[in-house]
Amino acid sequence: MLSSPVATLSPLPSNFQRSLHEGSSTDMPAKSEHLSKIIITGHNLEKRIYILSLDGIDTNDDEQDKLFTMYSIDTVHSSYLAAMSRVRQYTQFVALLKRDEDAWAQRLQEAGYVVMDESLCSMTLDGIEWEDDEQVLLKCTTDTVLANYIAAQNRVRQYTQFLTILKGEEAAWAQRFQKASYLAPIRLAKNRCLKPIASCGDKTFQTQPKPIHDPVGAVCDHDSPAFAYHNSDALDVAMEDTTERDHTMSVDPGQHSSRRTHRLPPRNFEDLLPADEDINTSEDHPFPVAETQSPPQRRIQRVLLTLRDSLQTAFNVIGLCRQYPRRPSFEPDKFIPSSLLAHSCPKADVHSTEGSDPFPGVSEPPYPFPNMTIYRLMIWMNSGSHQKSEAEVTRLVKDVIQAQDFNPRDLDGFSARKSLRALDNDKGKDAITFPDDWLETDITLDIPTKSKDDPSTSFSVPGFHYRPLVGVIRSAFADIQAGAFHLLPFKRLWKDPLDDHQERVFDELYTSDSWLKAQDDLQRQPKEPGCSLERVIAGLMFFSDATHLATFGTAKAWPLYLYFGNLTKYARAAPKSGACHLVGFLPSLPDDIKDVFSSLPRISKSGMATLHAHCRRDLFQACWKHLLDADFLNAYRHGIILQCPDGISRRVFPRIFTYSADYPEKVLIATIKDMGACPCPRCLMPKASFDLLALFRDMQDRLTNLRAYCLVKVNKAREFIYREGNTVDGSKVQAILGEGSWVPTVNAFAEKLGPLGFDTFRMLVVDFMHECELGTWKALFTHLIRLLYALPGGNLMVASLDNRFRQIPLYGNGVIRRFANNTSEMKKLAARDFEDILQCAMPVFEGLFPDEHDAIIQSLLYRFAQWHALAKLRMHSETTLSILDATFKTLCRQLRNFRDFTCTVFTTVELPKEKSARERKAARERLDSSNRDPASGGRRVKKFNLNTYKFHAMGDYLQSIRLFGTTDSFTSQIGELAHRALKAFYPLTNKLDTPAQLARHERRRRILRRVMEAGHSCEQAPVELPAGFKDHHYIPKLSRNNPLDIFSFLRAHDNDPAVAMFIPKLKDHILYRLQKLDVSYCDHTFSDEERNSVTISDNRLYSVQTMQVHYTTYDLRREYDTINPRTHSDIMVLSGETKPQHPYWYARVLGIYHMDAWVNVGGRVKRHDIDVLYVRWLAPLVGHQSGMRRARLPKLAFVEESDCDAFGFLDPGQVIRSAHLIPAFVSGRGSTSLRHGKSFARQDDNLDDWEAYYVGIFVDRDMFMRYTPYGIGHPTVLREITRDCADADLEDSPELGDNDDEYRDDRMGGGDDADEGGPGGEEDDEDGEEDEDTDEEECNDDESIGDPDDGGMEDDIDEEDDHQTCRTPAHPHTRTPAHPHTRTPAHPHTHTPAHAHPHTHPHTRTHPQASPTGIAIPVALGHGPKLDSLAGSTRA
Repeated sequence: MLSSPVATLSPLPSNFQRSLHEGSSTDMPAKSEHLSKIIITGHNLEKRIYILSLDGIDTNDDEQDKLFTMYSIDTVHSSYLAAMSRVRQYTQFVALLKRDEDAWAQRLQEAGYVVMDESLCSMTLDGIEWEDDEQVLLKCTTDTVLANYIAAQNRVRQYTQFLTILKGEEAAWAQRFQKASYLAPIRLAKNRCLKPIASCGDKTFQTQPKPIHDPVGAVCDHDSPAFAYHNSDALDVAMEDTTERDHTMSVDPGQHSSRRTHRLPPRNFEDLLPADEDINTSEDHPFPVAETQSPPQRRIQRVLLTLRDSLQTAFNVIGLCRQYPRRPSFEPDKFIPSSLLAHSCPKADVHSTEGSDPFPGVSEPPYPFPNMTIYRLMIWMNSGSHQKSEAEVTRLVKDVIQAQDFNPRDLDGFSARKSLRALDNDKGKDAITFPDDWLETDITLDIPTKSKDDPSTSFSVPGFHYRPLVGVIRSAFADIQAGAFHLLPFKRLWKDPLDDHQERVFDELYTSDSWLKAQDDLQRQPKEPGCSLERVIAGLMFFSDATHLATFGTAKAWPLYLYFGNLTKYARAAPKSGACHLVGFLPSLPDDIKDVFSSLPRISKSGMATLHAHCRRDLFQACWKHLLDADFLNAYRHGIILQCPDGISRRVFPRIFTYSADYPEKVLIATIKDMGACPCPRCLMPKASFDLLALFRDMQDRLTNLRAYCLVKVNKAREFIYREGNTVDGSKVQAILGEGSWVPTVNAFAEKLGPLGFDTFRMLVVDFMHECELGTWKALFTHLIRLLYALPGGNLMVASLDNRFRQIPLYGNGVIRRFANNTSEMKKLAARDFEDILQCAMPVFEGLFPDEHDAIIQSLLYRFAQWHALAKLRMHSETTLSILDATFKTLCRQLRNFRDFTCTVFTTVELPKEKSARERKAARERLDSSNRDPASGGRRVKKFNLNTYKFHAMGDYLQSIRLFGTTDSFTSQIGELAHRALKAFYPLTNKLDTPAQLARHERRRRILRRVMEAGHSCEQAPVELPAGFKDHHYIPKLSRNNPLDIFSFLRAHDNDPAVAMFIPKLKDHILYRLQKLDVSYCDHTFSDEERNSVTISDNRLYSVQTMQVHYTTYDLRREYDTINPRTHSDIMVLSGETKPQHPYWYARVLGIYHMDAWVNVGGRVKRHDIDVLYVRWLAPLVGHQSGMRRARLPKLAFVEESDCDAFGFLDPGQVIRSAHLIPAFVSGRGSTSLRHGKSFARQDDNLDDWEAYYVGIFVDRDMFMRYTPYGIGHPTVLREITRDCADADLEDSPELGDNDDEYRDDRMGGGDDADEGGPGGEEDDEDGEEDEDTDEEECNDDESIGDPDDGGMEDDIDEEDDHQTCRTPAHPHTRTPAHPHTRTPAHPHTHTPAHAHPHTHPHTRTHPQASPTGIAIPVALGHGPKLDSLAGSTRA
């Protein structure tokens, strides 16, 4: 029991003192008469039984033992209730003390204010009047107040500390009670009590624990959050031979709170700043934490208790928190205050730590050069670009020549070769070696001879350059970047501010299921003898891919990269972050091996090809056997003791999580046949079933037919080859290995790490870049081009498609690039180019196919883009993963519908590019053979093929994200970007022994980086955002290089509708901004007198070319868009409607201005610096049904010039982001909205406009997320409006029909048992991509997600008049919540109720309503309807 508070504390009230060591008598359980005797006579025995029962020590099996066990539980429960009562009482007392402290603080503030201001003649402290001649007494009173405030502070601090002790004691008693409750059934089971309820005299003991009262008096269950808060030590229960489990009732996290049916007009949205919300750098104000406890299992036969100290942080403003299964001792993001970290790790002992100095011999600069001048010059030479450029010359001057320690005399006798030799340490005895230095070895292969009598032939492959993996791990943990390593995994939870439901978030590898399980398995392993160090994991992520080193020639390299999953993916994805570790160059078979093959007896040409493939597989696995050496296996089993950046020694265990590679390399790693009968490296599903995507049979086979390595069969097959003389692809070998498409090569991962529980095939993660963008989407796009050629006038159709792609506007900084070439030819297109094609494909393909097929293709393109955006998200939640699954199923149905309906109507043949490639290949084969017959000159038939591995791999994304985090964490794009460094090194070599020279250049850069770290010259300063980056937008107001005289501007654009009422609109906008009027003033019109109160200095505006709009992405990254009236002029703002049907309004920026405005208010003139945007509004087309349920993009058109609000001014603070508006090519160009001719509204010098535009919601992932309510980092107001629009769309939509895709599945044989045919005659394209595609990267940095499609084909077909230009959903005086410029076919004199079908009229419009953020746009211009006209409900 606890002792009383320290003597220095003030005396407590009598009721607090009396209850300090007493529990409430009403809470004490009633005891029988027999148990009362035990209390008096058997206290010592009771204590012994109690301790033994908690410690699991068996005692005598007698009736008395049972009685003491029962009593022990009651005693623990009573002690727990008493401890809880003390905590409740002291909590109330501390609250009283804090109120007293706040009162004294307020008095002190008032007294200090009066003393400082002598002009005041009186003051009031607690109602006491003081005269101004009593200043001395006033000063004394202030000191008294200060003394009382300090005393109150001390009381609060002391009792708060004592309350913390009481809470700890309460948590300890809670855990003891739970232990006693669940150990009691075990003790009773030992006494052969078979029933779950055991009788004890007149007392009945139940296995169900008693409810616990929290400090505020509420009763909570053991699984409730209140119980989790009181228990600091979580109890991990592992069960064996469980016969029955009781599941406690818990609150369903999916249940949402009631939703309001009426929402007030939206306000100005405020973007979130994650940097300030997610990182807590203050140690004085720690986060409140809730420490969780795993719910125990009941009625078990055997239990293993493992004490686990868990930690859950509080939810931040965004709604995110972390749940650590074990309390971390180091946290790199400073998300957790140090007071909450574990302190169980000993400090590093330099003598006992293995490899305590991973960089021996490294000194501070200028090591290893004689002076700083040469040091700086060599740093410049071995960094940056190898090409001469303006930037490199500038860097030479600033970093070297202008340095303070630069001395030209130090360059006397300078020799670059001599300095490089000093850097390479090739001086003999003075050479310094590092544990991660490059090593070189030869690989010996055994070539079978096809003879029982002759032994195998040995062949040596020279030049395998590699770095020991253990040495790389030591260096990585000693590197400065190790300070950002996450050593313990955690779950990231999100509480949605909209409805307070909680769900899990998936993003990083160290928040994934695989790492959590690996850490849990590691903790269950027996500790090393005599070692009490904390055990952590080094998460290894490998990537390898062959690449060309030069544009011309045959120079290649096959690098192997290593990344550490402990580091955030945002750092790993940056090519210049230093997170990439080059650990080896995998060799290829030399050409002279063909001489060995030729010398073998009775070998054919096909036999040589088979033997060459066998030796290539053996060579790859032999290289990995060298990498997985004895040191690595020892570290894998027992760990290595390393000193971490916080000065703590830990035992680090390497674990391989992912291996990213393209398909040809995956089959090498998995030791399976390339495109065999079972081509998937993760499962044994046959290739003939690949087109059953998303059907029940397909999803079941992925879970039940997982690959498991069969080492016994492989060894047996190798005996047939090497001892009995069978061929590599002989019948005996195929009989053993053919069922799973195995090959007779021993898998190094399975052989060495398999006995340690490592799954070789699970690490082969999906490859989004090669398998989707360069795989499935490229195959679909290619077949769409074939279909266009198959149409009548196909050449013209393809030419029209290329012309449309060339007219796609640019977007962002390389997000959507210019489609310069003929896109249909697909020449030298990288993955990012195919991604751009997919994001812009719908408007381009619209109208090119017949109507019945055009609707199918439009829906297919939408669903593919939606799945692409979902699969590429950087942050997933449980909700988005379920949407990804539903979207995948819908996409698969539409793919089969496209194959079986559209593709069967047309006869498609090879593209010209495909025909030329086939003929070139045939010509090469004729040269190598004796057959000189020319190949057929006709085009071959090509069909759309779903039976490929790349389509099959689309079903594995959901599971991969749960296991390893989002796809951008392990995409092969990260490794492709690492190739840039090698390609920069290659021109510096002499082209001889390329791997050795590349390794030498890599070592030079690595050593120089370590020297810089040793000299503290590269210490990472706190990352500071650019000026204004935390602000909403940035306009260079100091730039006044482009003054614009207003009257000269208006004279230059005389009779131009785009500048009509320019000055009145500008002054109205200024008045509304300065008066901060809201939507209640939407009927207000400013008078001429009010407008004359605004004076623009010198009648001059200052034009600015660009504006930056800063925003927080859905994954909590801070980004910006650049708005340029000439190149990137389209923007989106938040809808200001009462009940919007679409969450955003859109406009085109015509000018960016800032000005000095003088406003006369009540005779006082005040200057204001105001920035504005002059915009041209666009409105949604009525009759066009869009949204994710209908699989159509939103469609817009410019507001007609006759509308007085077609042009206007906008506050830059209302802009959310730039928008990507794609012309609706099928609608053509015209002058419906603005008369033909030059205008200020047409800054591209065109004479007309596109009649309509589509909103590119797939332009990046963040843009897509803004059309769903699931963006975690998006403002709550924005997400709420998006959700309400989706709900309104669901309510207003007609009932959905049956799904035609499902109908076609049923028609083909019924559900998952249907056999949907084979490859269909198309050759598989699984042997890798062209080299020009593999080394490119994607430029898209943002993300998105969508809703599942539960409707049929009718939902995706949009029958509308694309040339419709009518506007307004109702009469001008009808109550309408639609967009102010919505084009609606309503008669001007007809009242249109909601959901009606009004008559069309070409000249009708709806008057504007509220502005995007609550400021009415028409009112700011001096026009608009009254407020009561906003209450209606007409569907736009």
